[in-house]
Order: sequence, then C-alpha cells, then structure tokens
Amino acid sequence: TQGDTYYFDLSDSSLYNEDSAQNHQLKFSTTSGGTHGGGSEYTTGVTTSGTPGSSGAYTQIEVASGAPTLYYYCTNHSGMGGQLNT
Repeated sequence: TQGDTYYFDLSDSSLYNEDSAQNHQLKFSTTSGGTHGGGSEYTTGVTTSGTPGSSGAYTQIEVASGAPTLYYYCTNHSGMGGQLNT
C-alpha cells in the first residue's frame, strides 16, 4: 500500500547457501526479474542492513505515493521473485 512501510527480516540462516557461498538478496525493480530481466534496482524508500542469513539482516521499503508496480527478486538467482501491486 502506498505510504506504508514494510520490514523484511532476512536473518534466517536459510537465506545463505553454504554449498555455493551465495545468499538470497531481496531487491526491488520496476522490471519483472529485476537485473535478470534487463532492469535496474529500485531504491526509492528502500533501506537494507546486514547480509542475508546473518543476525540483524533486513530490507525495508517505504512505498512512495504514486509508486509504480514493483517486482521483488534475488540478485544471485534468476527466477526467484514476483510482482508487488502498489
């Protein structure tokens, strides 16, 4: 909802894959698939802290008034994501 703030706790250890040494980064874009779909990261109102899979890691977004349709995605793994209707 425009004007609301959403907090995503990314501290769970399942967000880090020891076998590939990669984590699941939560990012936003105006393009489906984000950077995997030729788009760029959307950063308006977005705050991040820490490394996913580590204690205290989070992503927060304050959805701006008039925000476009957004998509969430993982920077390290294509096909992980979906649409947010604002």
